Amino acid sequence: MASTADDPEQPLVQARRSPSVDPSFTPAAPRRQGPGISAGQTRRKGGRRRSDNPHVQRSPQHRRTSTGPRRRELLQALGIFQRATPDQLWKLTRPDNQHDKLVRDNLLDLEEHHLVRIETVREDQRQVWVLTKRGHGEAKKLLEPKGIRISVLREEKYDPVTGKLLGTSYDDHAAAVASTAAELHRAGIGHRLGFQTEIAHRLADGYVQRADLVVRAPEAGVPVLLLEIDRRTEDAHDLVVKLRRYWEWGRLLPKDAAKRTVDLVRSRPDAIEHVDHEQRLWRRFYPPTGREGLVPLAFVFADTTEAKVDNAVAALEEAGRRYWAPRRYDSLYEKAITARGTTARRSPSSSPPWSS
Repeated sequence: MASTADDPEQPLVQARRSPSVDPSFTPAAPRRQGPGISAGQTRRKGGRRRSDNPHVQRSPQHRRTSTGPRRRELLQALGIFQRATPDQLWKLTRPDNQHDKLVRDNLLDLEEHHLVRIETVREDQRQVWVLTKRGHGEAKKLLEPKGIRISVLREEKYDPVTGKLLGTSYDDHAAAVASTAAELHRAGIGHRLGFQTEIAHRLADGYVQRADLVVRAPEAGVPVLLLEIDRRTEDAHDLVVKLRRYWEWGRLLPKDAAKRTVDLVRSRPDAIEHVDHEQRLWRRFYPPTGREGLVPLAFVFADTTEAKVDNAVAALEEAGRRYWAPRRYDSLYEKAITARGTTARRSPSSSPPWSS
């Protein structure tokens, strides 16, 4: 009979039947580790850290010159005006600063956090900034609780053939609207949260007249002001048509007006003149102006010459007299006035020339 040392199969059989219990040997089935811990790694009591996963990107740190209030102001301004240059944002947020350097620093900080992006660069080398989808959501949280409508998101769309970014044009009219609001704010009229753009006014025939800019600045004595921005690309008589539409909208009655009032207005064309303005439709949208009359409206003439402005104003005064100079209200009213005689201009060097 052969000894076990001479039997080559014997050690193998013994190994299968009685595995070693020597602690220096690795067990056949290693103990199950927790999530994120590889076999043989020492368990850590401090919990899992972000640095354990090299694929997770760390959030960028805020710049030293970037502050929370300034970042909120820029998000709000871009949410209202959709697109703006650093110069416009500076005047809309912190016009007391000497320049727009801090605005540019905060924009770069917001860009690093994927909240804003540069959409285009103008001919004068000024960058035009817009909100990203993530930034649009943040701006909505800042504006909607205050009852302010946020502008439409400027999405990034690319040409399927060339791969070029589409829709990056920043037309001069949009620039003039933002610049007008910026100059008004810089002059102490209005606050960035008191501006709204492209506000619709629906007429009786279904046509919608959109105001380029609406200003609410009660602290400056301007409860509400509608502005139409014209770069002299429209004929003066087109402006008269806009004036007529606003005049018609200001004479509308709300749907729930008293039947007696509705019948009175239908019976005589001039009967609306005797209907108190508190009962008209426009008072549902805008606060009282402190003066009887229609909603205050101003025409702003930008990027043009004084001669063209004078011609446009003359046409508005003559052809649109019926709409901007209604009858004088009776003397029982403390400030019985008409709209005639309220004209003003500003130097083109400081802001676009404008008349109201």
